[in-house]
Amino acid sequence: MFIIKTVLFLTLIFIYSCNSNKTEEEMEELWSKAQTKTEIINRSGTLFNSGVDMDVALRDAETRLQSGGGLLGSGGLSVGGILGGGGNESSSASISMPVNVFLWRGALETVDFMPLSSADPIGGTIITDWYSTTDNQNERCKLNIFISGKDLNTENLKVTSFCQKFKDQMWVNKNINKENNIKIENAILNKAKKLKLQSS
Repeated sequence: MFIIKTVLFLTLIFIYSCNSNKTEEEMEELWSKAQTKTEIINRSGTLFNSGVDMDVALRDAETRLQSGGGLLGSGGLSVGGILGGGGNESSSASISMPVNVFLWRGALETVDFMPLSSADPIGGTIITDWYSTTDNQNERCKLNIFISGKDLNTENLKVTSFCQKFKDQMWVNKNINKENNIKIENAILNKAKKLKLQSS
């Protein structure tokens, strides 16, 4: 036991002496490099492809580094294999999204100004929280977005909106113009098509 403690003590002294040779400026430079988005993603072991979506990869990386698990549990989710991966066959242990990745990303980017209540890439559902504009605080709306299937087409996308007006000290449901839902669907489809073009 004494020998083990002695070896451990000597090892700690050696490590400290190696690090003490670095100047404070060198240590600061190393620390700043270690905090770049790319380094955080590399250290975390995230399965998200930062080339496809840097923000998702960074969120997953930070979650992994803080908790030991990813956004979708310790297994994570691979987006890289969905986009053709460019010959990378190392995604055998990852889960592929059952919905069209461009519709999914297009929907998230189209409604990114609204707070999210939940987003389930496996089930293909995005539910926003209530949102009011600063110009009109007496009205609020929320969206339910459903994505199904792997094809980028209108049949695999459905948007349902809900709006309320504050009247007599309570929120009252408003009638929804279905044309507005179609306009949101078209905006998501257009965004998804642009994302697909950018990736090719």
